[in-house]
Amino acid sequence: MREGTIVRGRGGFYTVREDGGDEFVLRAKKKFRRLGMSPLVGDRILFTPGEKEDEDGWVEEILPRRSQCLRPPVANVTLLCIVISPSPAPDWLLVDKLLIFARKQELRPLLILNKLDLPGAEDILAEAREAYRGAEAELLTVSALDAEGLNPLRHRLQGETCCFSGQSGVGKSTLLNALFGLNQETGDISRKIQRGKNTTRHAELFTFGDIQVIDTPGFSLLEMDEVFDPVLLKDYYPEFAPYLGSCRFSPCYHGREPGCAVTAAAKDGKIDEKRLARYRQLLEDCRQAWRERYD
Repeated sequence: MREGTIVRGRGGFYTVREDGGDEFVLRAKKKFRRLGMSPLVGDRILFTPGEKEDEDGWVEEILPRRSQCLRPPVANVTLLCIVISPSPAPDWLLVDKLLIFARKQELRPLLILNKLDLPGAEDILAEAREAYRGAEAELLTVSALDAEGLNPLRHRLQGETCCFSGQSGVGKSTLLNALFGLNQETGDISRKIQRGKNTTRHAELFTFGDIQVIDTPGFSLLEMDEVFDPVLLKDYYPEFAPYLGSCRFSPCYHGREPGCAVTAAAKDGKIDEKRLARYRQLLEDCRQAWRERYD
C-alpha cells in the first residue's frame, strides 16, 4: 500500500496526492460506511492504486486525524484562518462560533481583515482589536486587490495546513489567488443583499512549498455540531480565564448571576461588552440544545 493526502473529493471519487506529487483517483471501500466514516479532504490515507492506467484505486485506511470539521468536511487543519471584511459587514457572532470551533479542535485561529483598501476598514480593524483582545487570536490585515500585507501573511502560513473560513463574499478565493497565483473562480458582492455569491463548491487542498491550504465552500452560518454542557462554553473564551474562581457562585456560567467577576470585568472595560453579550446569546442556545438533547 502507498501513502498520500486526499486533495479533492467529488461524487464518491477521491483524488490522492503522494508526497512526490503523483495523483491517483480512488474510491472508498464499503468498510468505511459500516464504520460510519467518510474520507475527507486533508486526510492522510493508505491506498492501493488501480492496476491499469484507467482503473480507479481504493482508499484502504484513513490514518489518525489531528482535527475534523463536518461543515465544511475537511480534516487535519492546523490553522483556522477566519476572514472578515468591511463589505459584507462582519458577522461577529459567526466569528465567535468559529473561534469556539477552533478551540474545541485545538486549532490555532488567525483573524484576517481583507479589503483593507475599502472605506470603513479602519473602523472594522478597531472593532476587531477591541472585541478579541485577550481572546488569543492573531490578527493580520491584507488587501488582495493591491497586495498589501500579503508577504507577512505568507510568512505566517509557513508550515501550516490552513483552512480559510468566513462569510461568503469576504474574498477568500480572491485572497488565495493573490497569495499563490491560483485561478479560483470569484464572485461579486450583491449590492441588494450585501452577501457574497458562493463560488467555491467543493473543498480542495493546494500545496505551495511547505504551506497547505484547503479552500472550502463559503458559508455564512456555523451551527454547533456537538451538544455539550453549557457550563463548558466559558472554557472556550480565553479572556474569561483570569477571573476563574472569582465569581460569587461556582460554577458560574457568566450569564446573569449576581457577583459574576466576568460581568464586573466587562463593566470595567477589561472585556468587550458586545462580545460578552454574544457569548450570552450562545449560552442560551447551548442551554436549549442541552435541555432538548434527548427529545
